[in-house]
Amino acid sequence: MNIQKEVRAEGEKRVSPEDLALINMQSKKELKAGEVYTFTVRLCDNEIDREWERFPRETLEELAKLFVGKSGIFDHNWSAAGQSARIYKAEVVEEPGTVTRAGDPVCYLKGWAYMLRNEANANLIEEIEGGIKKEVSVGCSVEREVCSVCGEALGKCHHVKGRTYNGKLCWGELKGAGDAYEWSFVAVPAQPRAGVMKGLAPGLKELARERPGLRGELEALEKEAALGRRYLEELRSQVVKLAAAEASGLEMEVIRSIAGKLEEKELTALKGFFSREGEGRRGTVQLSYGSRREETGEGDGAFLV
Repeated sequence: MNIQKEVRAEGEKRVSPEDLALINMQSKKELKAGEVYTFTVRLCDNEIDREWERFPRETLEELAKLFVGKSGIFDHNWSAAGQSARIYKAEVVEEPGTVTRAGDPVCYLKGWAYMLRNEANANLIEEIEGGIKKEVSVGCSVEREVCSVCGEALGKCHHVKGRTYNGKLCWGELKGAGDAYEWSFVAVPAQPRAGVMKGLAPGLKELARERPGLRGELEALEKEAALGRRYLEELRSQVVKLAAAEASGLEMEVIRSIAGKLEEKELTALKGFFSREGEGRRGTVQLSYGSRREETGEGDGAFLV
């Protein structure tokens, strides 16, 4: 089963000796740091996408190994003339404090890509830096697509992706990564968050390696961040339980999805509202996370699967 999913790309990062060594494993001649331009891409994630499909984490882990060495092209046009960049490193990265519509922590496949600094690539580099070339799509194959409702292979059961059955949303779990073909710059991605990521160089951990005196501060920050994430998840869980009891007309998947998009201030307000602590002020609750139009299956024919 061949799959093409779209995402987003990120600006240049400083080339470390470790990265340069990995890049040179892909090149025929030994390249120097000044000869290459590097950037990172969010290739695909484990969220349910516009086609009512998703890659579970185990599939992303399998794809991480397969995408190393794969070319970046344009619009899935399999032509050697379109080869512009190549993935030299890939790994699955967690997104703390956020959950998918399926109810598990958000994670995504992050790829590190390089291209040559030359006249032919100058315009493309400028467009990546300027945010023009941003969205990307992956071309890969998986062994099977499993129904989230019954666990059977989709097509062999009566469930339809995008529909809800007894309160449970139906989507396709893409399992068993077969191969990774390429990744492409595209105009409209199936996965809304895929693409070039914003450059943040150097990272905190890299700075800590270069300046050992910062290591203690980084460890303290990581502990505090972990405590904050646990508190936020517990607060979300409380809001989901209270909302389920007070708003019985809403499906649990919808409640979890809404709670997963909210931050501490909004969650605390909702907890007070549903706990009746705000009695007398119980008007319309305004959520400031910003409304996002619910995606439907309409127009799915524009995406290749």
